[in-house]
Amino acid sequence: MAKVPETDRRKTPFLEAAIEWLIYTSRWLLAPIYLGLIAALAILIVTFFRELYTQVPQVLTMEETDIILLVLTLVDLSLAGNLVLIILFSGYENFVSKIDAAHRDHDRPEWMGTLDFSGLKIKLIASIVAISGIHLLKIFMNIHQYEERDLLWYTIIHLTFITSGVAFALMDWIVELSHKVNAKSE
Repeated sequence: MAKVPETDRRKTPFLEAAIEWLIYTSRWLLAPIYLGLIAALAILIVTFFRELYTQVPQVLTMEETDIILLVLTLVDLSLAGNLVLIILFSGYENFVSKIDAAHRDHDRPEWMGTLDFSGLKIKLIASIVAISGIHLLKIFMNIHQYEERDLLWYTIIHLTFITSGVAFALMDWIVELSHKVNAKSE
């Protein structure tokens, strides 16, 4: 932890500097949350391999629909893992600290360090829509197991995610457009 900065009494009073230091360093309170996301990623990995372990021995006797459902489940878990990783990297870099180890690695993902909160929000909603779409597809593959009312609600929820994604993208577009207009007028 950094020390409370010494201040020039003419510029910033000590109490104000101490409060600002406390607010600034409070970002580290998020670090345990990101460690928890690493644990969530490990849970997804275990779940992915559990699915493989339990289903692969039966693959030669499975119906085509069951194989497609297995693949969709694995893709769903993969997308959820990608989502956790995006939030983990971007959230930590945007709100806590830069990941120095990543800057020394030639294998560093190109988007890392360049994804701002707006980009993170769009990637997040796009991942949620994809996961919801896969879940809805899995439901439709077993449509006979669901009541019509439940199918309607699953579809409404998925459409709500899509509408939210479009609204987020539209808001970002409007903000970007207003920045361009303001830059031209200056």
